[in-house]
Amino acid sequence: MPIPASFEGRLALPAVAAPLFLVSGPDLVVETCRGGMVGTFPSLNGRSHAAFAEWLAEIGERLDRHPAAAPFGVNLIVHRSNARLGEDLAAVVAHKVPLVITSLGAVREVVEAVHSYGGLVFHDVINTRHAEKAAEAGVDGLIAVCAGAGGHAGTLNPFAFLPELRSIFPGTLLLGGAINTGRQVAAARLLGADLAYLGTRFVATRESLADPEYKRMVLDARAKDIVYTAAISGVRGNFLRESIAAAGLDPDRLNESPDVNLTEHEKRPWKNIWSAGHGVGGIADLPGAGELCARLAEEYRAATAGAATLANAAE
Repeated sequence: MPIPASFEGRLALPAVAAPLFLVSGPDLVVETCRGGMVGTFPSLNGRSHAAFAEWLAEIGERLDRHPAAAPFGVNLIVHRSNARLGEDLAAVVAHKVPLVITSLGAVREVVEAVHSYGGLVFHDVINTRHAEKAAEAGVDGLIAVCAGAGGHAGTLNPFAFLPELRSIFPGTLLLGGAINTGRQVAAARLLGADLAYLGTRFVATRESLADPEYKRMVLDARAKDIVYTAAISGVRGNFLRESIAAAGLDPDRLNESPDVNLTEHEKRPWKNIWSAGHGVGGIADLPGAGELCARLAEEYRAATAGAATLANAAE
């Protein structure tokens, strides 16, 4: 299956740490890459364009000291509401960021800009229609954001979604949604994904920029504590019930209350309503990112060795 050539020999396991809003920063990215997974962050986590450019320079310089580290990536919101897209894209090109993950729009001009220096573009998709548009724009990979993923997630089961994507797209496929362990990374590969996409698990790491209360909620939560709603950002996603209640809102009435409009960011404490996926019940500790990557890699090796043994026994 098509793992990009630029990733070969640089991954401890076939996985990407997703860009997490207000969570992923330089320390998390660098330690994840040093641990053998692709580390990423949203451009908007740098609270200004200048701050974003400084982060790119810092991450690049730190990873240059570790040539065996995995590549890093940046998430760009490709939507007219992102007033910084043009200048942030220019910084990405100037720093030759190895991977760009695009969200909320697939634009050929963005893809071509990244391709101009040999970079890769992966695009978030929650249905086949979005995937077809992204493929037409020339992206290198599709990220299947399936049911149970944290943040802006879809509702499709990966058993259904991945085969549909493979039937229309020959490039790299990533699978996201409740993946916390190396065994689950191996399962994603068996399902037909080339790379696994882990998000919520990296909220609960020492290098994470997440508020301590956010980390605590992730450690305490179970799948039943996740609310799927469009009321937070205008796009349907999964959020921690406890954080919604702490903001003074009724988690069970968000979708039916006409007075709830959290998309008006200046009027609501939206930054304290935190996303997480259904896999929170499998997260029970707060390791360093490098320690977590080593654990995931060991679990992945054990799972793949076990699968190979079973396959040989069946022959």
